[in-house]
Amino acid sequence: MSTHRFLTEPHTVAIVGCPFSGGQPRPGVDKGPIHLVNAGLVDQLKSLGWAVEFAGHHLFEDISVQGDPPVGIVKRPRLVSGVTSAVSQIIGGHAAQGRLPLTIGGDHSLALGTILGTFGKYPNACLIWIDAHADINTATTTDSGNLHGMPVSLLLGLPGNESIEDTYFSWLTQPGVGITNGEHNKPTKRPVLTPAQLVYIGLRDVDAGERAILRQNGIKAFSMHEVDKFGIGKVMEMALDHVNPNRDLPIHLSFDVDALDPSVAPSTGTPVRGGLTFREGHYICEAIHETGLLVGLDIMEVNPSLEDEGSVQQTVKVGCSLARAALGETLL
Repeated sequence: MSTHRFLTEPHTVAIVGCPFSGGQPRPGVDKGPIHLVNAGLVDQLKSLGWAVEFAGHHLFEDISVQGDPPVGIVKRPRLVSGVTSAVSQIIGGHAAQGRLPLTIGGDHSLALGTILGTFGKYPNACLIWIDAHADINTATTTDSGNLHGMPVSLLLGLPGNESIEDTYFSWLTQPGVGITNGEHNKPTKRPVLTPAQLVYIGLRDVDAGERAILRQNGIKAFSMHEVDKFGIGKVMEMALDHVNPNRDLPIHLSFDVDALDPSVAPSTGTPVRGGLTFREGHYICEAIHETGLLVGLDIMEVNPSLEDEGSVQQTVKVGCSLARAALGETLL
């Protein structure tokens, strides 16, 4: 098995199943993790030489929310906050032990917890976000109010989330020594992520407000236009050159399966035509594995309640094969 610079020996992947759908309205995405595990993911990763830790899915039954009315348009902020805060503790515990956490979801709001968890251990890491959508709406730009379309803005600490940030997501801050405000000598919040640590690949359905946010913050994004123009090999090279120019920083890869074309992964909540091919999606994972820098992996938004049984099996198999590619499976 390849060298993994930041992991302890023996190299261990900790599968964190998160059957959670509270960040969006469609039922069924909470069944994705169960289907992926039932498809043989544990044994598949063992066959690649990994030690695998999987102690069952996290159902978050102890997180009780007594009423969760929207805040403005933002839906279920209390539930999403409680679950993702718990996820951050789970992921952070695995990262602290030198394991590679593989989070299978569940909707993409879970990334609030997964990324805080890995960045708590590796604050200089970079985030490679593979998605049809930017998921960078704020409470003032979102049209739907669904938090699975907002995690990146909260991780970046962008303005526009004040109505929910201080009350429900105050825990979402970079660990370590706080920055003090000289006037009041009061610790101020430090965002988990900076724009320079983030790159997108595969965007093709971006809201007008999100486009403005990307431009205003100088966030690097490779849409499907760039994938078509340059090819996925060149896009990966440019993406890594931007966030990891010396190839020496830890990498968290957050992969929403709707980045793939619906002909490849049809069973997902927000499919958009014109996405990544099967091989383009897998090449991304293979290229990141080759760096030896992967420290966190998310496979999100597999929804087995959508489409027919054949489409469900196809999407589940793709989810498993993406994980295998990121963890070392090669064509030869």
